[in-house]
Amino acid sequence: MESNSTDLPPYFYMETLDIPPTKTYLAVFMGTLTYCFIVAGNMTIILSITLNRSLHKPMYLLLLNLPINDLMGASAFFPQLISSIALDDRSISCAACFLQGLLLHLYAGGAYVILTAMAYDRFLAICCPLRYSTLMSHGNLLKIIMAMWLLDLALISALFCLIARFRFCGTSITDMYCNNSSLVKLLCGDTTVNNYYGAFISSFLLGISLVSVVFTYIQILVACLTNKQSDTRSKALRTCGTHLTVYLVFQATSILTVLSHRFNQVSLYLRRVVGVSIIVFPPILNPLIYGLNTKEIRSVVIHFFTKKRITGFKG
Repeated sequence: MESNSTDLPPYFYMETLDIPPTKTYLAVFMGTLTYCFIVAGNMTIILSITLNRSLHKPMYLLLLNLPINDLMGASAFFPQLISSIALDDRSISCAACFLQGLLLHLYAGGAYVILTAMAYDRFLAICCPLRYSTLMSHGNLLKIIMAMWLLDLALISALFCLIARFRFCGTSITDMYCNNSSLVKLLCGDTTVNNYYGAFISSFLLGISLVSVVFTYIQILVACLTNKQSDTRSKALRTCGTHLTVYLVFQATSILTVLSHRFNQVSLYLRRVVGVSIIVFPPILNPLIYGLNTKEIRSVVIHFFTKKRITGFKG
């Protein structure tokens, strides 16, 4: 029988990181350096797109959502982790835990819907070039962006609303950050609905995204093979290759994270490492992949830093 009580503990306690006192400063330094690198890389992409009108096109405006999403995920994880290491305190308030869990799940779900929308944009650009400007008008683009975030927010909010029906029978989070899987394990009563809904969200986002990306890339490949203009074909394959690389990186880390929580045989240490990979690797790699492989963004970034260096030299 479920309890309708919503009693919440004042604090949750995450598993110790087992960092020797002699290496605490090194761990804090490495965590801070990683977070700063993520912020710098993603802010570079954001500023490059927002400050240059030449990049105010559907492809780049959709891409703009990706670094914003990556910053949300990294900011929900790294500051709390760094402070807990520095203070040697693995406790986290109930409100902070729920906020962290909500933001991290919004980050994961957001990545799926954003990458799916970007695949759709590439499909229209390559397979329907004559209708592209009409289909991806500013009005339609705004609707797509709003639909992405509203869908993500609705799915994830419902996930955490289901947790609010119960009271907690424990306070030990068996992970490096607060998330739905760890919180559900602490609930009193029958959590079958929570488990099924969590599995549904994972399967829905992963499945819809995978089917959509596979379908669009098959159509894109056919269009490229039948296109006799080598320049057009080369540009299409380059932009799609960049998107596909980013998609595969996130897909691989997210699948491993989901599987590590679904099987109890997975060791706690491996679960921690895999769980953190989805928050660390995509936000680090995405700016590098798009910055290095996208000619337009690369040119803007190089021009910006070259201009700054010349201005500083003259000053």
